[in-house]
Amino acid sequence: MLKVKNLSKKYGKVLAVNKVSFEISCGEIGVLIGPNGAGKSTTIKSIAGLLRFDGEISIDGKPNKSIEAKRVFGYVPESPSLYEYLSVWDHLEFVARAYGLQDWKDTADALLTRFDMDDKKKKIGKDLSKGMQQKVSICCALLIKPRMVMFDEPMIGLDPKAIKELKEILIELKNSGCAILISTHILDSIADVWDKALIMNKGEIVFNNTRDAMALSGESLEHIFFSKTEEEETEQ
Repeated sequence: MLKVKNLSKKYGKVLAVNKVSFEISCGEIGVLIGPNGAGKSTTIKSIAGLLRFDGEISIDGKPNKSIEAKRVFGYVPESPSLYEYLSVWDHLEFVARAYGLQDWKDTADALLTRFDMDDKKKKIGKDLSKGMQQKVSICCALLIKPRMVMFDEPMIGLDPKAIKELKEILIELKNSGCAILISTHILDSIADVWDKALIMNKGEIVFNNTRDAMALSGESLEHIFFSKTEEEETEQ
């Protein structure tokens, strides 16, 4: 579903991402983890089509910046960016109209209810807390019923109930065949939901493996994460 091949990105003379390649299949939850400055955000923004880059990125077999790819792609950025004077419901209607969705209101109501936002429909963006803005951002991404969805630090700002709800939604999306990529530097937040782990450091993927393969070898993601990232630091 998501294919990244030889992705590279420079900012001036600084090589932020260096020939990164990986895939996330339908019904698979991948996690992109790494220390601050590892290149995760640049990778995520490239996949979302927000940056120019070298290499190839495809979603459902289509170039990631194409309209066809965007129709099946949901994205929740690290920092929600709502329109200050649009209400919660206005944001959902905006997405529905932009994607040409039909019969979307029941889905919107269900999403708002799951995140305890059904009584906040008329609240405008600037009056929402950071956590509420994050919930609206998640609801907007899921409203289109994406076949591939990407989250950048999705748990930050959410209350415990919302985190629990989001994890349940992730499993539901996975079971429906949706491909999911989550970028985070907080291992505990995704410990019980991932299928494939991608560890990034200094602009490169330094580890790529599945939960099942790691279980057979008895490897711990936390141990591998620190060994891979600290090794790089030691070698400098």
